[in-house]
Amino acid sequence: MSATEPVPANALEAKSPFELRVNMSRHVSESAIKQALDTGDIGFLHSFTTGSTVDGPGVRVVAWTSGCQFRCLYCHNPDTWSLSNGMPVPIERAVEQLKKYRQGLKVMAGGFTLSGGEPLMQDRFAVRLFAAAHRMGIHTALDTNGFLGSRLSDEDLDNIDLVLLDIKAWDPERHRRLTAKDNGPTLTFARRLAARRTPIWLRFVLVPELTDNMDDVAQIAKFAASLDNVERVDVLPFHQMGRFKWKEIGLEYTLDDVKPPTKMLVERVCEQFRDEGLKAY
Repeated sequence: MSATEPVPANALEAKSPFELRVNMSRHVSESAIKQALDTGDIGFLHSFTTGSTVDGPGVRVVAWTSGCQFRCLYCHNPDTWSLSNGMPVPIERAVEQLKKYRQGLKVMAGGFTLSGGEPLMQDRFAVRLFAAAHRMGIHTALDTNGFLGSRLSDEDLDNIDLVLLDIKAWDPERHRRLTAKDNGPTLTFARRLAARRTPIWLRFVLVPELTDNMDDVAQIAKFAASLDNVERVDVLPFHQMGRFKWKEIGLEYTLDDVKPPTKMLVERVCEQFRDEGLKAY
C-alpha cells in the first residue's frame, strides 16, 4: 500500500475502536510519512466510528488517529501507538467521509471528535480536518493528552469547539510511571485553554492502586476548578477490553490482575471533583 492509494470505505469504518489494526502503513516510506506530517495532506487513521454519545455533546462521529508518545500502562488501544499501524488517508478522503454524516450530526445536535492515539502527533492533518468540519457547520472536539498542545496556534484553536483533556495523574513521578512522560506540558495547555475560554471536558481514568490516590485526585480537582472553563469531569473506570491487543502485538501487559473499580470507588472520586464545584460523572 502506498500513501496515495485510495482507502475503501469499509476499511475506514469500524464498529469499535477496539478492533485490532496493525501494519496498515507498513509500505509507506519514512520520507512519505515525514512529508505527510509536515503538510497534513495525509493522515494515519485507525478508523472512523459512528454513534458515540461519550466523546462530546450529542451523537458523535469519531476519527481515531494512530501515533502516540505516551505509553500508558492501562492503554486499551496500544495498536494506536505506532503511526505505521494506521491507514494512510488523504485529507480529501477524510473530509469526504465526514461530509456523509453532516446532516445527521446537525439533527442529533452532535458533532465530530478527533481522538487517538494522540491526534496532535499529526497536528497539521488535525487542524485541516477541524477547519473543514467547521466550514460544514459541524461542532468539533479534540480528545488529547495535551502534551503537544503548543503545536496549535490560536488560529488553529479557533476551529476547535471543545477539548476533551486527559489528565492522568497530578504527582509528576506518578505520571511518569503511568505514561513515561511528564505532565507539565498538559497542565500548561490546560491553562492556555482557560485563558482563551475554550471549554474543557476533563477526563480521568480511574485504575485501582494506580490512579486512585485520593490526595492526587484532590489536587487534580482543585486545579480543574481553578481553570473556570471545565464544563464537566468524566471519571472513566478502568476495564480490560484492550488487554488482548497487548498480547496480540507482543507487549508486556502488567495489569492482568487489576479489577475494574467498584461503583463505590467511582462515586468517591466523583465526589472529590464535586466538592470543588465541578460536575462529575
